[in-house]
Amino acid sequence: MGENCPLDRDKLGYHTWSLIHTMVAYYPDEPTPQHRAQITEFLKLLGDLYPCRACGEDFSRLLNTWPPITDSQSTLSHWLCLIHNEVNKKTNKPIFDCSLVDERWKYGWKDGSCDY
Repeated sequence: MGENCPLDRDKLGYHTWSLIHTMVAYYPDEPTPQHRAQITEFLKLLGDLYPCRACGEDFSRLLNTWPPITDSQSTLSHWLCLIHNEVNKKTNKPIFDCSLVDERWKYGWKDGSCDY
């Protein structure tokens, strides 16, 4: 598929996870009640409005089973990693080591491969 074509399901998923993980990486360490409500609502709406209907419904089910833990950046990042790994299991993709979530999504790899 060409670079300027509509995203297929795999590319849409990859970019969506990238957006969510990056948002969560920059979520406050001490969120206000407003931050907590906004991220919860965002995630709920993402499931409701996602262009891949089956994917959105599955994400919504995961949110209902394991509601977001929004009390800090680290707890929310860890929660999201666990949710993402649930999807990875269903789609036969590798499980990510959640202890590396900040290195992957916020700070960059320690080997310097993300340095510009």
